Amino acid sequence: MATNFIDYVKIYCRSGKGGAGSMHFHRAKYVPKGGPDGGDGGRGGHIILRGNRNLWTLLHLKYQKHIQATDGGKGGESRSFGKDGEDRIIEVPCGTVVYDGETGEWLTEIKNHGEQVILLKGGRGGLGNWHFRTSTNQAPRYAQPGEPCQERVIIMQIKVLADVGLVGFPNAGKSTLLSVVSAAKPEIADYPFTTLTPQLGIVSYRDDRSFCMADIPGIIEGAAEGKGLGLRFLRHIERNAVLLFLVPACTDDPLHEYEILLAELEKYNPQLLSKARILAISKADTMPDDEVQKIVAKLGDALDIPVLAFSSVSGQGIAELKDALWNELSKEQNQVIEISHAPIDIERIEREEQPEPEEDDEEHTIYLNEVEEEWDLSKYEGIGWDSQKNE
Repeated sequence: MATNFIDYVKIYCRSGKGGAGSMHFHRAKYVPKGGPDGGDGGRGGHIILRGNRNLWTLLHLKYQKHIQATDGGKGGESRSFGKDGEDRIIEVPCGTVVYDGETGEWLTEIKNHGEQVILLKGGRGGLGNWHFRTSTNQAPRYAQPGEPCQERVIIMQIKVLADVGLVGFPNAGKSTLLSVVSAAKPEIADYPFTTLTPQLGIVSYRDDRSFCMADIPGIIEGAAEGKGLGLRFLRHIERNAVLLFLVPACTDDPLHEYEILLAELEKYNPQLLSKARILAISKADTMPDDEVQKIVAKLGDALDIPVLAFSSVSGQGIAELKDALWNELSKEQNQVIEISHAPIDIERIEREEQPEPEEDDEEHTIYLNEVEEEWDLSKYEGIGWDSQKNE
């Protein structure tokens, strides 16, 4: 499933051209001067984006490099209109953001299920010569051509829609926490960067209430400059209402680790610092309770955000953690998630999206016929391989 999570695609889109108006004159046996009756051309097809909550990835668009709408039909006689071009509707997951593929400028975004946005408008159809008749020009021999199409290279990115985003270094316990509080089953292992794609889970709360939690792949120092997994998944944190920072209890300096994570978010998008934050000390079962409480008290005095400890293995502090998250989500200032999408660096993103070339093992292989030195084969004579030669 991880390989099917595609949150970045770059495609070429073209709307339909408008149909040309008709330059036709009415002809009938008993109507000697029927006059102009050319109809209008049809409208070109639009390129439309539509949100679909049943989609969670852009995999269905990964191999569609060109999406084109059909052109409008030409106008006909008897003031008949040309056929409108067929619209192309692109289904995208909720939370999709669209950028210009050449400049990186933000264009639009899709947040809700069923929401539609016309990305590229089709050209208008031209007017037929029937519209240009006047008392002084009763036989206009001209009509309007259709408007040209619009074309653009666009970049689509997914920024997951989740209430709570887990932020932490690799192996901080994010995936384990998500697997305990929800039905999600992320991959869990004891090596860094186990989670390679964002994972979503619905956390059940009291009175049949729930909220969505996102497990963001681990961040390291220098992620905003492209180190580790780089800024590829930092964009998924932008839509979270509450950021839950996870620092293991066995860390030498929890405050310093928290400041590193905060600095990386600030480098990527300073607006992320305005979000509600909670600092949680994970893996509390690896240390005595009194030492864990000292760490919590020290961090609580140094920071003006809620600080608590929990253990995903033993279940210690899980209920208190849910209460703290729900209290932050219930605040009015955390209900609306509005962010301004800054232009993206296309060259850096495309460099991160392209896999590194694999090493060619054949370059390190030495074949006997490629060795420049002269081989002394006389010592091998008489053992069978040269019998045919002697015969």
